Amino acid sequence: MSIPKPCQRLSPFFAQLCILCSGAVISAAISHAGENKIRPQASHVIRHFSIYESQSDYCAWPSVCRTADGDLLVLFTRTEEHLGPDGEIVLCRSSDSGSSWHAPEVIFDTPLDDRESGVTLLADGTILGHIWSTFHTPGTYEALPPLAYEEPMLTRWIEYVRRPEYRGAKEMQGGWLIMSSDGGSSWSTPRRGKDSVHGGIQLANGSLLIASYRRERDSISVHVADSPFSSWRQIASIASPQPDSLRFGEPHVLQIASGRVIMMIRVTTRPYDDRDPRCVLWGTYSDDDGKTWATPSATPLWGFPPHLTQLSDGRVLCTYGYRREPFGQRACISEDGVHWTLEHEVILREDAPNGDLGYPASVELEPGIILSIYYQPNVPAGTTQRMRPPDPDRTKPGILGTVWKIPPRP
Repeated sequence: MSIPKPCQRLSPFFAQLCILCSGAVISAAISHAGENKIRPQASHVIRHFSIYESQSDYCAWPSVCRTADGDLLVLFTRTEEHLGPDGEIVLCRSSDSGSSWHAPEVIFDTPLDDRESGVTLLADGTILGHIWSTFHTPGTYEALPPLAYEEPMLTRWIEYVRRPEYRGAKEMQGGWLIMSSDGGSSWSTPRRGKDSVHGGIQLANGSLLIASYRRERDSISVHVADSPFSSWRQIASIASPQPDSLRFGEPHVLQIASGRVIMMIRVTTRPYDDRDPRCVLWGTYSDDDGKTWATPSATPLWGFPPHLTQLSDGRVLCTYGYRREPFGQRACISEDGVHWTLEHEVILREDAPNGDLGYPASVELEPGIILSIYYQPNVPAGTTQRMRPPDPDRTKPGILGTVWKIPPRP
């Protein structure tokens, strides 16, 4: 099976430096953060809207950027269900600051399950897409817990991954990098890259930096490259201080105006429970372009995964999904990206029917006005939907957006 060819518009082919803290201190911090007793601020929502949704499509894990000519691009995965074997990466575009959206375009599609379309925007307007392609086996689906999906669907998926063309594409598993120099209208021939859920950053020195998690279990690996055409080099690793109970994953990085690089990290518990009080975001930072990092510490922000943005007023915005009642999307604002308080948490949505949601990413449309995009079923507040096994007649998650106003400084 050959490497995917260049993707054109509408073309549908082929995606420790951690000092350990004491367990008692960490557990106490997480316990306190998980309580979340402070009521978040009113969200100052201007409007909610749909970017793309379809009864037959499960859409999830979006990323967003603004092109050099002002268009908004949203990349996301379109598949049948969360663990479907053949996801594809699609792009939706808005040329009017999110008021309307063009029809989706497939920009990456291998025989495998293509997902995680992170975006890195460079100073010259070049856009990098970071994609992860997953190779499933019959064992993937046979090992799922009871009621994960209906048996006929699992049987069909198992038959799909047994097909010779699917098994023959096994070498396509892993990270891919695609690049656009024309605002996302066309994309380069895919080449090997690193996983990056929401994308990375171009540092002030011109080099590129991303944080990955798939290759080092329970740890975050930090990679740099001199240019989009250079190979990636790992320069740091950030380990979970409690790997037996807390896994690190799905990080996002941001370089703020001072030059400091900040990172927020999703925590997953063992055994897996995405409503566990310990599922707070963890933070760290680097003052030497990612070579060394401060000891990671738990923040009071419950939710995941994180996306970071520096606002025009210098503050740092973090958006994240909220997978416990009331289900929805949240945000928090920090003066420096290191210190966070629930007093500055904002509710964007609290009307989702269940925890099948999240991965919000944000861009500032104009000073103080934010567009946050995410995945969530687009249903009226109060709707209930079964998660296990998923009801085939339910409203599947779509890619939605919220335009909202940043609260003023206290």
